[in-house]
Parts: sequence; structure tokens; C-alpha cells
Amino acid sequence: MFDRIRRYAGRFRGTEEEKAPESRPSRERRTHNLFEAAAAYVAARAEDDQDRIEEAAGWVSPEALSFGVSELAYRAVITLARERDESPSAVARALLGLPVA
Repeated sequence: MFDRIRRYAGRFRGTEEEKAPESRPSRERRTHNLFEAAAAYVAARAEDDQDRIEEAAGWVSPEALSFGVSELAYRAVITLARERDESPSAVARALLGLPVA
């Protein structure tokens, strides 16, 4: 997964640096928060929208995206565990289709 993100980001590094800031659409000039990028990336993955996946992956560095996705997963597991009145471990394993340890 992260290799795909790195390849995508690498494709645009050269072209983005060569473009003058005025030639970029105003939407691209906006600095994205790593949590916005993670939320958009995960939502696009859930909807299997490759264009949005690639767009969100380009908003921040691969390392920042990885951290944001990890933080989103942590918060989601904690929230589901509280809602289900189960342990975070049981919820995480259930989400991944693993047997309860």
C-alpha cells in the first residue's frame, strides 16, 4: 500500500515543483491537514474510488498519511469498542476477520 503511495507522490513531485504557484488551481494551493488527508484517503478506499485515493495520497507525505491512517484506525477501534462494550483487541480482531484470541 505505501509503495503505491510513494510511487504516486513521486510522479507529481517534479511536475508540482516546476509549476508556478499561479498556474495551480486554488484547490491545490490549500495546505491539507494530515488528518484530513487520512480521512479522505480511508473514505475513498472504503468506496473504492481510485481517483480520490490518489488525490488524498498526494496531499501529505507518505509518512504523514501513514500516521494519520494509524490514528484514525486507533480512534475507530476505541469508539467501536465503547459502543459494543467489548475490548479494543476483540473489536480489532473482528474487523480484520480474525478469531478472538
